[in-house]
Amino acid sequence: MSNQTWVTEFILQGFSEGPQLQVLYFFLFLCLYATALCGNSLIIVAITFSSRLHTPMYFFLVNLSVLDIICACTVVPKLLAILVAEKRSISYRGCMTQMYFLSWSVAGEVLLFTAMAYDRYVAICRPLHYSSMMGPRVCATLAGAVWGISVLGAGVNACLMLRLNFCGPNVIDHFFCEIPPLLLLSCSSTYVNNIMAVMADIFFAMLNFLLTMVSYGFIISTILKMRTAEGKQRAFSTCSSHLIVVTSYYSTIIYTYLSPGSSYSPGMGKVMAALYSTVSPTLNPLIYSLKNKDVKAALRKVLILVAKNL
Repeated sequence: MSNQTWVTEFILQGFSEGPQLQVLYFFLFLCLYATALCGNSLIIVAITFSSRLHTPMYFFLVNLSVLDIICACTVVPKLLAILVAEKRSISYRGCMTQMYFLSWSVAGEVLLFTAMAYDRYVAICRPLHYSSMMGPRVCATLAGAVWGISVLGAGVNACLMLRLNFCGPNVIDHFFCEIPPLLLLSCSSTYVNNIMAVMADIFFAMLNFLLTMVSYGFIISTILKMRTAEGKQRAFSTCSSHLIVVTSYYSTIIYTYLSPGSSYSPGMGKVMAALYSTVSPTLNPLIYSLKNKDVKAALRKVLILVAKNL
């Protein structure tokens, strides 16, 4: 750390409720964490070893599961530690590292949602050109762009945070290190950070949300023009899971990252952060598997194979 960084560690306030609720929160988040790891890992294994699922839609679903695992592993272990430990500190470097990986996973997911929406648009609105427009090279390029842009965006945010001075207080009114509450603790100017935060919000949140909604506008319009009820149901079933995940995720992300600086509300920020960092990675594999017969069949084969080997 530079000599100008006076704070060597931060205190994560976490949840301020009594000890009994702390224990309840511990078991709740532990269950969510275990479910997120198991569910997303099973999705990855099932799709990887099922040749029937080697299509662009499931390729992007594997990427989403990887990002969900990164997000959950970045936030939940430290949250469980501060729920049971008297000392709730996190080192300066640990805080910056946690913030980086969280920003990386969040940016990656919103970009991936746009790529998945484009895939569904091509599949439903231009089915005759699907094989050429969503070939292996196109999918690899889209995935590479998602990972590359998200890593770059998170790196820019991290560099801007590292240039700030933290000279006290060092208590973060949150259960992990996130950009908005950290900006409130800086004793140097956060003007550049706030400007870049707004620019990042416009690009990652608003622009990608708009592109996703435009894609689904075309998709819904195409579905409504289909003549048979069976065709409408089959088409809608392929994109309804993604639409549910996108809507729930963006509703929390837009609130959190469109409230930088002094307008940030710590109480509501904790609720929204819990939803997108712990609940969303847990629900995503359940939503995609429960509404998809192919995924359920692949998961069933994996579970049977695991049971035989035990």
